[in-house]
Amino acid sequence: MQQRRVGRTGLTVSSIGLGTMTWGRDTDEHDAAEQLEVFLEAGGNLLDTAATYGDGASEALIGRLLGESVDRHDVVLVSKAGVRSRRTPDGGGVVDASRGSLLDTLDDSLDRLGTDHLDLWLVQTPDPATPLEETLGALEHAVATGRTRYVGLSNYPAWTTAQAATMLAPPSGPGLAAVEIEYSLLQRGVERELLPAADALGAGVLAWSPLGRGVLTGKYRATVPASSRAASPHLRGFVEPYLNDRAHGVVEAVTTAAAGLGRTALEVALAWVRDAPGVSCAVAGARTVGQLRGVLGAADLELPDPIRSVLDEVTAPEIGYPERF
Repeated sequence: MQQRRVGRTGLTVSSIGLGTMTWGRDTDEHDAAEQLEVFLEAGGNLLDTAATYGDGASEALIGRLLGESVDRHDVVLVSKAGVRSRRTPDGGGVVDASRGSLLDTLDDSLDRLGTDHLDLWLVQTPDPATPLEETLGALEHAVATGRTRYVGLSNYPAWTTAQAATMLAPPSGPGLAAVEIEYSLLQRGVERELLPAADALGAGVLAWSPLGRGVLTGKYRATVPASSRAASPHLRGFVEPYLNDRAHGVVEAVTTAAAGLGRTALEVALAWVRDAPGVSCAVAGARTVGQLRGVLGAADLELPDPIRSVLDEVTAPEIGYPERF
């Protein structure tokens, strides 16, 4: 698997990362251990988690695996904070990127993971109630105290990302190493401003949900499989936004391209994101090791220019004023 630098940093990651949102909940320890073994054997190293995944169950499971069968130095550990586990009445997490909440969450994450540091720590989502200076101060403190090697933002708009990069800039700050964003053939809105901003600022891009929350695999073309995320009570709302006519048209285009190449729709969709300009790593989650093997099947696929051009045209986001004057 190809290894890439994250932006203009010295951090090197695999071009495909392993997401662990389902670990400790839908993926048990045995299946997770098998996934991690297969992933590392394929040349992968980036392991993406968050304090909110399974209310900490994902991190705890990773910690057990790192303590038992995997060398900590073989993985690039990425975790996220900024959403507290306490739930709102509608079932959502409580956004809190205050200094105290972030650093407390980081300490809890390190304890669950059984390590003294993360390789990359991200603020999971913008917090309008907390001054950006306070949030970034927590990131600076985490690097200064050795609890993480690099820091970044997840799901932030371009203007805030640019502001944060300026405030974190060396030599006084640790720098903004990366942004983690949703990016797929079904979600290309980040191309309007965020991707150009990340490129100009030297931040690497980690693309989450490169398979359009699973829809681009083609599994939902005819129905909703009983074992799928869209049939899961706690993940149904995550998938439903892409179960519409527009998405269906994109899935058909990807499926047609895959048939012409003798590959799967999953491989085509993943290869498109992985090799998009500026992307350091495409982070894909898998519930089972079988699904992971399907993801890793894209490692050797380089999309021919004509097919990439067609997919670009079919899924192009509308870009107008002021992004394109």
